[in-house]
Amino acid sequence: MIQALVFYLFAAVAVASGVMVISARNPVHAVLFLILTFFNAAGLFLLAGAEFLAMVLVVVYVGAVAVLFLFVVMLLDINYLRLREGFLQYLPTGGLIGLILLAELVLVFGGWSFAPEAPLSVGSRTPDPSVMTNTEALGRLLYTDYFYLFQVAGLVLLVAMIGTILLTLRTRAGVRKQNIAAQVARTKAQSVEIRKVPSGGGI
Repeated sequence: MIQALVFYLFAAVAVASGVMVISARNPVHAVLFLILTFFNAAGLFLLAGAEFLAMVLVVVYVGAVAVLFLFVVMLLDINYLRLREGFLQYLPTGGLIGLILLAELVLVFGGWSFAPEAPLSVGSRTPDPSVMTNTEALGRLLYTDYFYLFQVAGLVLLVAMIGTILLTLRTRAGVRKQNIAAQVARTKAQSVEIRKVPSGGGI
């Protein structure tokens, strides 16, 4: 009974904070509600016995991604009133696209059916905690059966990160940038200048 109450509490707070993420006017408040959503999702993972996923959710998403979003939103000087000026202008087009996507989702899930052999292709069952911990079972499954897919996912993320850096890299006039090649190629004659100062003359 207590576990069911805690589950409904975590689920209700997660759904409510998720709604507040997309409805909050202040972007800083939206990021804070996103952090609250992550914490409640971690609580749901703990109730399901996936303590490793709960800790990863808190450490990676709350400790890195959400905090990074918060600092970016706070440091960037963005005029949000100007961004919302054309909202009503594009509302009919956005609503039409949303209705089309909703109709497609209804058609897809309406015709969804499981193949008879689907239950046989289910992955390994969760082992007994007394024999193997949840983290060990997840690591063995991830780095044995899905090792190549794991590597491909990391490669895709690496390409996406490099692409993002290249898309946002801009050269602006008047901004001093570090040139590693020029620093490494400096010689002793270019770096050190020896002056003979007479006694009592100063520099």
